[in-house]
Amino acid sequence: MTAIRVSVVIPAYNEGEHIVPVLDRIFEAVTVECEVAIVVDTAEDSTLPFVEKYDDSRVVCLVNTYGPGPANAIRFGIDAAAAPVTVVTMADGCDDARQIDELVRLVERGVTVAAASRYMPGGQQVGGPFLKGLLSALAGRSLRVFARIGTRDATNSFKAYSTGFLRDVGIDSRAGFEIGLELTAKARRLRLPVAEIPTIWLDRTYGVSNFKLGQWLPKYLRWYWFAFGPRLTLEQLQNKTREKKDG
Repeated sequence: MTAIRVSVVIPAYNEGEHIVPVLDRIFEAVTVECEVAIVVDTAEDSTLPFVEKYDDSRVVCLVNTYGPGPANAIRFGIDAAAAPVTVVTMADGCDDARQIDELVRLVERGVTVAAASRYMPGGQQVGGPFLKGLLSALAGRSLRVFARIGTRDATNSFKAYSTGFLRDVGIDSRAGFEIGLELTAKARRLRLPVAEIPTIWLDRTYGVSNFKLGQWLPKYLRWYWFAFGPRLTLEQLQNKTREKKDG
């Protein structure tokens, strides 16, 4: 049996039948051996029956037991990942599944975090709330210039990671989609390599986004400022984030 090279983690919330074309695009595009975990918060989520009926043994639906919300769903999926590379992507089809292979290969070549970037040459964001996009672009570009974080799009959730890195640093986020920024900031403080490729992000064409800008912005700011600072050892980073959590 060929070894699994990437675990694809997808947090989902009542996507219903719309999860099917997202899975179709993933399996059409990804050529490396993969497993795909759709993570929902409850057994009543409307996504679940459509994943269970999906005719591909590589996909599974997991019911998150860490608590509600996308951060906990992503943490749960990451903890269940079996492959040496983990990719986080969204259930609404906004991300380009054709880029998963390229992101995986960057990590296999030695990159710790491989980001799909909307804000580098060749990248684009099509649609979405204006304020959210503006803040994201400003954060990404300022982090690259002033914190030398290695990507212009640290806030994008669509990233590939070394699973070993994820196990080592842990995930402190418990609310929204700030995990992508948290892990990129941690890689920067450890002075581990971060790379990016351009991506075109398309706003969802159905349903309503569950992104809660006002509620989650302070949590993004925590990791924004964390990215600035001297190099840390793994032990120092673990102690520093533990102190923040305890405080």
